Amino acid sequence: MRHAGTFLTPLVLAPLALLVAGCATQRVAPPPEHAISERALDTSSAAAVDWRQSKPVTAPHAMVVSAQHLATEVGVEILKRGGNAIDAAVAVGYAEAVVHPCCGNIGGGGFMTIHLASGENLFLDFREKAPLKATATIFQDESGNVVKGRSTGTWLGIGTPGTVMGLNEALKRYGTMPLAEVIAPAIELAEKGYVLLPGDVKILDNRTKDFATEPNVAAIFLNDGRPFVAGERLVQRQLGATLRTIAEGGTDAFYRGEPAAAVAAASAAGGGLLTTDDFAKYTVRWDKPVLCDYRGYTVVSAPPSSSGGTTLCEILQTIEGYPLSKWGYASVEGTHHIVEAERRAYADRNTDLGDPAFVRNPVAKLISEEHAEKLRASILPNRATPSSEIKGGVSADEGTNTTHYSVVDKDGNAVAVTYTINYLFGVGKIAGDTGFFLNNEMDDFTSKPGVPNSFGLVQGAANAVAPGKRPLSSMTPTILLKNGKVFMVTGSPGGSTIITTVLQSIINVVDFGMNMQQAVDAPRFHHQWLPDVVMIDPQYLTPEKRAALEAMGHSFRESGPWGADEAILVDPVTGERQGANDRSRPAGLAKGY
Repeated sequence: MRHAGTFLTPLVLAPLALLVAGCATQRVAPPPEHAISERALDTSSAAAVDWRQSKPVTAPHAMVVSAQHLATEVGVEILKRGGNAIDAAVAVGYAEAVVHPCCGNIGGGGFMTIHLASGENLFLDFREKAPLKATATIFQDESGNVVKGRSTGTWLGIGTPGTVMGLNEALKRYGTMPLAEVIAPAIELAEKGYVLLPGDVKILDNRTKDFATEPNVAAIFLNDGRPFVAGERLVQRQLGATLRTIAEGGTDAFYRGEPAAAVAAASAAGGGLLTTDDFAKYTVRWDKPVLCDYRGYTVVSAPPSSSGGTTLCEILQTIEGYPLSKWGYASVEGTHHIVEAERRAYADRNTDLGDPAFVRNPVAKLISEEHAEKLRASILPNRATPSSEIKGGVSADEGTNTTHYSVVDKDGNAVAVTYTINYLFGVGKIAGDTGFFLNNEMDDFTSKPGVPNSFGLVQGAANAVAPGKRPLSSMTPTILLKNGKVFMVTGSPGGSTIITTVLQSIINVVDFGMNMQQAVDAPRFHHQWLPDVVMIDPQYLTPEKRAALEAMGHSFRESGPWGADEAILVDPVTGERQGANDRSRPAGLAKGY
């Protein structure tokens, strides 16, 4: 049944104090029964001090978690009005394009993993595509040298956006509300503006100098030429007008109308390759998710052109052979064996995976038990294997400034969405008066085999630029099922760290007995084969454990918190929803009803 009417966001005009208070209230909900065990926690670890008391938000019927509190509010209100998880996910996606402009978008693309209460599992690929005029040497000069910044800071770095078609296609096929209704909150937030919280301003501050170099960007994202501060209102009337165009004319209004024409004109003027033909010929792709089993749970995740689900399942299949719960969280044994599994799975990922329209992906083999047994047989119990001894290539990577959100409705439908414009605010450019940032996803391709990209990673020929090709991604929107019912919805931004962030959110719950907020907040570690170093949160290991692992041959590099897992856990007995917003996104919110 479809609903009509205008949605008015009650928090748009709320004072800053109320917004802050609302977020705080959601964070101190009563703890669930799914508590972490002392053995799994290992209270001797420094990591235990800060996060062991974390408690998720709980709700009996439905839950939305996103990196921006107003977007979460929009999703919850849609669910309260009778919409399903797909309706809410589309509404959140459009709302984040307004209130989380660094990462939420209509100028980029992404993936959607869906579980329907009927039992059907679905995957929607709305990743950006390379322009039809693109070539494998687009980022090289006449001498064959890669030109620094060409793939990240110029109009050549922009792929054809997929978000609008992706969100609209999901809504048309599986939603219950009309587009005009689910997009109405985003339009209101754009036209009337919203009050900036400190977390919003912190993100904006990363690129205020760049905003100043683009007059049409500065007119929106600077306040009379100066950076915004918390408590001020950000109004985006031009974006509101573009959203109204979509609401009134649907997908064609964006891909065959004024927005596409404006981007094509700006691209041509700036030396880019995007044309109206790229927009008119863009398509999304429905596919079957990658499925695997892990300790009695069914993992439903992203297939290529994402590398995420395949690599996630390969790691899980490998570590299932080890007693992680006995070893405990942040143990020497557990960390060693997980790192070794990651090292091997990333080597496979980097060698074999790419856009399935251009590359044959051996997914079934990579996630098979036979392959997992082979990998386990090569892992030594007390010595790290140098990555130089592991065959494979090095993958493409995307920026860490993606965003993820999760939705579970009252009927058991679940949606996990990860979408991106790559860098914070993408390429940093807006076409004319369209009001939305464009992506620089072309940097995810191989600029030249053997040459590091902007993240220092060397990429293979399987991910070379080609007309209409989708770049390889690490985005991993994932749903876990228990006996066919939703158990967890999880996903994160973070470039190549996305896969291991999602991995740890799963094993923290399944193996280490954490509640959802603890699983999201717990310090993380990451290994991606090359470079041969384990990236760790400074709080993850005690000095003694780190020394023991170093003696085994592991090298470490400390890094601040990365990723931003936005996750939901459904109690298999009571059906209670646990929502967890990542501590690295203070403007985010988990909320249900």
